[in-house]
Parts: sequence; C-alpha cells; structure tokens
Amino acid sequence: MSAEVGTTAPDFTLFDTDGNEFSLSSLKGKKVVLAFFPAVFSGVCDDEMCTFRDALSEYSSLNASVVAISTDARFGNAEFKNKHGLNFPVLSDYKKSTIEDYGVTWPDFAGMDGFTAAQRSVFVIGSDGKINWKWLCNVPSDLPPFDEVKSQVEALG
Repeated sequence: MSAEVGTTAPDFTLFDTDGNEFSLSSLKGKKVVLAFFPAVFSGVCDDEMCTFRDALSEYSSLNASVVAISTDARFGNAEFKNKHGLNFPVLSDYKKSTIEDYGVTWPDFAGMDGFTAAQRSVFVIGSDGKINWKWLCNVPSDLPPFDEVKSQVEALG
C-alpha cells in the first residue's frame, strides 16, 4: 500500500518527543509538509531536518506545518530535536505502521539486516487533506528538493 497523489493522506497518531500523541488530523485545514527520514544523527538526516527548521517561518507564512517522522524511539528523537533546535514535531513510528501506510518502508536500512527505517520522502498535503505532491528517495545520501517542496506548498494557494 502507498499513499498516492490525489488521495486522502492516511491519518496517524504517533508519539512526539514529549510522549504526547500527535495526529495528522489535528492539522485539519492547514497545509502540511510531511517529511519521513531514516534515522536520527545520521548526517544527511541532520542536514535535512535543519534545512526544514531554517525554512519554518517561510512555511508558516504559507499556512503550512512541517512534521517529521522516523522509526526511532521518541527518546532518541527528543535528543535529536533538542540538539538541532528543531521547531516542529518529530514523531516516532516505532511500530512502523505509518511508514507502511505511506509506502515508505526501507528494509535492511544501511545494511542492518532486520532494521526497517523510513525511506527519505516528503509529502505535501493540502488543507483538504489530500496529497498534492510526493518525493521518494532511493539513495540515502540524497536530500529532498527543498525549492520544489516550497513551490508545491506555494502552488496550493
């Protein structure tokens, strides 16, 4: 199963870094940049999340929220979020149900047999809850096309 452009984004409820439940549906009526990343403290993921952090005011001015998801435990996510001063929710999909719903599982990530991570990917979700754009990465060292992400949010009006 995967989440396709034009379909309603699968809802989820995951734990944030403080242990609170956070649902996609809590952002109803807002645009959302949903960024899945493979692993905290993994270099490229640091760069990716810091780039979203640095652009958050631009997304906010477009009535868009940024939400990040990894399969790491919320405790590791909390340390990652604090170290980098991330100013958006970083959620833990430790049961891997959300990455399955979105079709972004990365089995045996980094050669670790049996460890499934989130595939680096970005979904732009409109205020109507539909997926308007998605980007999936097949190379762990690649970063999202940040200008394109922002353009897709802007195109939603």
